[in-house]
Amino acid sequence: MNWLSKLALAGAAAGLAFGAVAIAQPPQDPTAPQTPAVQQPQQPVSEPASARLQAAGGAKLRALDKMTGNWTDISAKVGQSITHGRIKVTVRACYQSSPQDAPEAAAFLEINSLAKEGPAEAKPASATPQMNRGPQPIGPDGLLFSGWMYASSPGLNALEHPTYDVWVISCSTSNPQ
Repeated sequence: MNWLSKLALAGAAAGLAFGAVAIAQPPQDPTAPQTPAVQQPQQPVSEPASARLQAAGGAKLRALDKMTGNWTDISAKVGQSITHGRIKVTVRACYQSSPQDAPEAAAFLEINSLAKEGPAEAKPASATPQMNRGPQPIGPDGLLFSGWMYASSPGLNALEHPTYDVWVISCSTSNPQ
């Protein structure tokens, strides 16, 4: 290790930036009276970002039909269900960040499949469970997705569907149409 690397490591360990000049302090006399250090006022502890989210009365979502490439903006009140193609989207909760913070919206959504199975006798006898195609429900009534979606990270918790994509745009306090 050369002398320049050693100097950089010593400066980093002392909390100095590389290339900064340290001013030498005179040695203190051990017999001199010690003056108490002046305490700096403490900075107020800011509350976590999750505490600054405000409940909203509705959500603005965007739905994409992957087959046609068409997207639709959906506005729904909390508790309201909206049908888009062969899925039903229900907004259970929506929270928006306060105006002074970075924009963020989070919505709890339930997405159900509206695809109907035909009568049992209409299926060919050779059809096996391995041949089922398309999204498989994770719950009763064709539930495909149940969870939080975030506007800033749409891929974090996404609907996995071969035909549709749904993501949160924002939350709204006004009554959606």
